[in-house]
Amino acid sequence: MRLHVVEWGDPEAPPVVCVHGVAGHAGRFRQLAEERWASRFRVIAPDLRGHGRSGWEPPYDFGTHVADLIETLDALGLDRPDWVGHSFGGRLILELAARHPERIGRAVLLDPAIHVLPDVAHWVASTELEEPVWESVEAWVAAREDADGIDAVRAIADVQEQVETLPDGRVRRLTSQEAVGSIYRELATEPPPPPAAPTLLLHAPAYGLVRDEHVALYENVIAVPGMHMVMWAAFDETADAVERFLSEDARAEG
Repeated sequence: MRLHVVEWGDPEAPPVVCVHGVAGHAGRFRQLAEERWASRFRVIAPDLRGHGRSGWEPPYDFGTHVADLIETLDALGLDRPDWVGHSFGGRLILELAARHPERIGRAVLLDPAIHVLPDVAHWVASTELEEPVWESVEAWVAAREDADGIDAVRAIADVQEQVETLPDGRVRRLTSQEAVGSIYRELATEPPPPPAAPTLLLHAPAYGLVRDEHVALYENVIAVPGMHMVMWAAFDETADAVERFLSEDARAEG
């Protein structure tokens, strides 16, 4: 499937493909792109299958998601871009690197869901059985478990892009719940090793999704404050680290 994509920056600039997490959307990277990265890179973000404005047809296994990314890359004429993946998007980059290492220049993993413990994955999948509907975007953000540790203004502006307003005024997240549940179960499977390509692991220790045994496998590691949504909780630290890693690596190669 060719995925719906959003782009920022000069089309001739070095390409960076940004992959969102489960239940996320392409616009998750808008603020990072518009405020920071698009001045230097061509930033490309797809809606994954089952999310946003891409197709919602099953299946939703890793192989299908990787094939979607490859088809989308080919349609965009991208051979070996750099990658940034948040949460599930980070795990997808690991899966892509295992299957198609030649398609990755450099990789940045933002608090990646490298491996979710099976009991946790099962529990989270069970919470997604109900329709993802809230009274308002503000109510959704306020109800998050990490609400005290995020920039609410950034979060609300972000979330407004990933919902549709229902006739009664409530908002519904633009996701297939079958896709969301399937992805959480996929995340309980054993992960591939780190990519052979230069890789930066940026994680939020306070959240604990990235465990010590994961960190030990990576040479380039940065810890940031706050919780899992690093673009809401550690915007400057995340923007700086990614820009520095990709730019310094580019200079080294040149």
